[in-house]
Amino acid sequence: MDKVIKIDESKIQDHLGEMVRGTVEETLNKMLDAEADKLCNAERYQRTQSRTDTRAGYYQRNLHTKAGEVKLNVPKLRQQKFETAIIERYKRRESSVEEAMIEMYLAGVSVRRVEDITQALWGTRVSPGTVSNLNKKIYKHIEDWRNRPIEGNHPYVYLDGIVLKRTWANEVRNVSVLVAVSVSQEGYRQVIGVQEGHKEDKAGWSGFLKHLKQRGLKGVELVISDACLGLVESLGDFYPDAKWQRCTVHFYRNVFSVVPRGKMNEVSRMLKAIHASEDKQAAIEKAKAVVLKLKEKKLRSAAEKVEKNILETLTYYDFPSKHWRRIRTNNPLERIMKEIRRRTRVVGAFPDGNSAIMLVGARLRHIAGTKWGSKKYLNMELLKEMKINKEYAA
Repeated sequence: MDKVIKIDESKIQDHLGEMVRGTVEETLNKMLDAEADKLCNAERYQRTQSRTDTRAGYYQRNLHTKAGEVKLNVPKLRQQKFETAIIERYKRRESSVEEAMIEMYLAGVSVRRVEDITQALWGTRVSPGTVSNLNKKIYKHIEDWRNRPIEGNHPYVYLDGIVLKRTWANEVRNVSVLVAVSVSQEGYRQVIGVQEGHKEDKAGWSGFLKHLKQRGLKGVELVISDACLGLVESLGDFYPDAKWQRCTVHFYRNVFSVVPRGKMNEVSRMLKAIHASEDKQAAIEKAKAVVLKLKEKKLRSAAEKVEKNILETLTYYDFPSKHWRRIRTNNPLERIMKEIRRRTRVVGAFPDGNSAIMLVGARLRHIAGTKWGSKKYLNMELLKEMKINKEYAA
């Protein structure tokens, strides 16, 4: 065993890294020299009549590359500024490094984790301020994306809000960010809106729906959401022909709030039996039976909630049966909101509403660009066929 050669992999990796870094540094410096020669119309120290300028030394600057930090000798000229096409003036990082940091941040990696990753990959640690400055570059793109025109018809629209913390006059207050996701007439999901709502009330929802309508949202036939304060009233002002589906999951939670813990499983089975009915009329009849049964079990508050609000949860029966599972709850949007909460939790309190909107918008934009938005979600031909059959029947 004494004769076995032991290899220190970490030292080999470090050595290879130094070799790659050295090669990159040497190559870039040669390219800079060649570009300076071209601007002078002569090589260094070469005396010709065609020479147009002379060298005046060089200055050093660092550049962060995928191979790590390299030192560049940037030539200086006596009669003209040395403007290199290889590296932009004042730029300290290779564009691929900047893009990687931005993508990491938007994909949900915290600022501190971005620092650690850059240290591991490129041998240099960026500051939180650097990451923040990089993200300001794409804030304009996010704002343009948030306010882009909404094209085509969007029969199904999911609405929800998330409450975040923000500092205001040295106090931490709540701010609501409202989000809209749709299923287009082609059957694909789209993030169609994100906006600060201050509060999830009628004023907030009215402002959000107005924002969506002004950008071109049309063809809305069903809106799926929780029973948010002021949402249904606002919906009637902007989309009076659209039907409203109350999320069944949120409805169950509302009923469970007045049910003893020991009886929750039994009540849950009752409620699920209503929404497992073969059609709307059967569901209504089943709901009546559930109300009577709840009263018999002395669960009068739960019975009142079911009797009063059950019809709000049965609107999905007016649409194709193969769509029911995906339009009776707000789950498609709830999953996205969980991602938003996970990403914003590491921030704590935002310095202002705009920074909250930008981070949420950036995350939504990232999600929309994944398979989430490119995979067909529903066969919307079924909805078209259903509407044609209803017209013939009338």
